[in-house]
Amino acid sequence: MHATTIGVDLAKTRIQLAVADEHHQVQQRLRLSRTRFEAFVANHPKCLFVMEACGSSQPWGRKLKSMGHDVKLLPAQYVRAYVRRNKTDAADAAALIEASRAPDIRPVPIKTVDQQQILLLHRLREHYKHTRVARINLLRGCLREVGIDIPKGVARGLAAMREALALADNGLPDALRPFIAEGLAEITALKQRTLDLERQIQNLTQDDELVQRWLAVPGIGLLGASALRATTGELNRFPTGRHLASWLGLTSREHSSGEQRRLGRISKRGDAYLRTLLIHGARSALQAAHRAERSGRSLNSLQRFALGIEQRRGTNKAVVALANKIARVLWAMAVHERHFDGHWND
Repeated sequence: MHATTIGVDLAKTRIQLAVADEHHQVQQRLRLSRTRFEAFVANHPKCLFVMEACGSSQPWGRKLKSMGHDVKLLPAQYVRAYVRRNKTDAADAAALIEASRAPDIRPVPIKTVDQQQILLLHRLREHYKHTRVARINLLRGCLREVGIDIPKGVARGLAAMREALALADNGLPDALRPFIAEGLAEITALKQRTLDLERQIQNLTQDDELVQRWLAVPGIGLLGASALRATTGELNRFPTGRHLASWLGLTSREHSSGEQRRLGRISKRGDAYLRTLLIHGARSALQAAHRAERSGRSLNSLQRFALGIEQRRGTNKAVVALANKIARVLWAMAVHERHFDGHWND
């Protein structure tokens, strides 16, 4: 048997393999430990390894390519349709063989170590941010239980908490005071950690020429530019900017049949974190356009586009449309190697 394609179902300890011949017929099934899998790969002739794009698939993909093999990472949601009967590790590995033959399933690019470390810094920052919000809400609730009302807003709320801790006759029990102080110190430390992570992301991307050009686009900051760069890699794998916007879930969900075409809300497919950054950035850019209009400053084409959509369709739809437009602008700047020009329609 000459193995040409091997489906690999990854796991923490045991890895399931489906070894197929040149006719894509499974000839052998193996269940190996991580150590035995590494030995199997090192001694096997060059072939195609197919895996789901999941946890640990990126380092395995880099390792297999360094050994001279071809590697294809497939989106897990598309592989699921090829699983026959019951879901098992063996069935998942065999499904990868069938899914690798489908030309319309585009493989996921293998990320570099630099790309992954930037994305992990983003993940840590999100975790610290959510933890900080949870701690603030916890302290707010504890103080409210003893009759101390804390105003809305993070800055005003933290100031009121520190003031309540400093007063001696406001009804705050003495047994609770040291734990409130510890909570406030933890909130300050979490804020400092997020700032340190942002500083590290800036250091890692300051030599990336494309990220620096993207920062000139309204609504795009360090987090949005670095996350998009690390997640997508080379944007020329998208045929057009509309393909990128669709991949980000910023295009309409379609439910059409026959001669009736129905377009609904945005699909929300793809990376939710990237889509969130783009939409929040677009909302900020729309507010900046309003400030420029009120102050009498000249507006560029992107700002006029956003304000026109808002007048016709409302604020929320204008924000999503602007996020879609920004994504397409970013694609054009990357593929055509251009700088941002806000007056391209003038």
